[in-house]
Amino acid sequence: MVAIVDYGVGNLFSLRSSLSSIGADAVITGDPEKLRTCDRIILPGVGAFGDAALKLRQSSLDEVVRTEAARGKPLLGICLGMQLLFEKSYEFGEHEGLGLLKGEIVPIKGAVPEGLKVPHMGWNFLRFTNGQHPLFRHINEFDAVYFVHSYYASGCDSSVIATAEYGADLTAAVSSENIAGCQFHPEKSGFVGLSILRAFCGL
Repeated sequence: MVAIVDYGVGNLFSLRSSLSSIGADAVITGDPEKLRTCDRIILPGVGAFGDAALKLRQSSLDEVVRTEAARGKPLLGICLGMQLLFEKSYEFGEHEGLGLLKGEIVPIKGAVPEGLKVPHMGWNFLRFTNGQHPLFRHINEFDAVYFVHSYYASGCDSSVIATAEYGADLTAAVSSENIAGCQFHPEKSGFVGLSILRAFCGL
């Protein structure tokens, strides 16, 4: 069973539909007990980091996610959900993240040449940073995935498994032991995205 964390933000039903299409048993839940008994957890997210982090704390789901990750349960963060895995973000102020991965979330603006639109929105190729990670075992380097974001993970070289070029190499995916994250949206990335979700369900 894959639990999709429902804490008030995220593209929940599209993600559940994608998981169902690959034969995965998935549930959308904000119930701590269901998160404890599931096999895998996906932390989605859209919107602003500070608001999302606050909703996680107010529901006490932040501690459930931390505890389950510490137990070794596979955890996948998607888009803002990936950013929440890090120590902090500088989106509209400074906000504390889950601290499961070292690094911080910083603006794309200023990191890429002037003239490139922010948010970074659209299809970009994945560049593997250290061979083919198990999360990518069903896809190939330079396969394209769909991004929508104005901030990206920085200071996290030890966990980066893929980048995307947008005037600069931006963090596209990360992993450390049982914890992984995709800055892009697998549920919006066609066959490639479904293949990544399938790989996660097999971890």
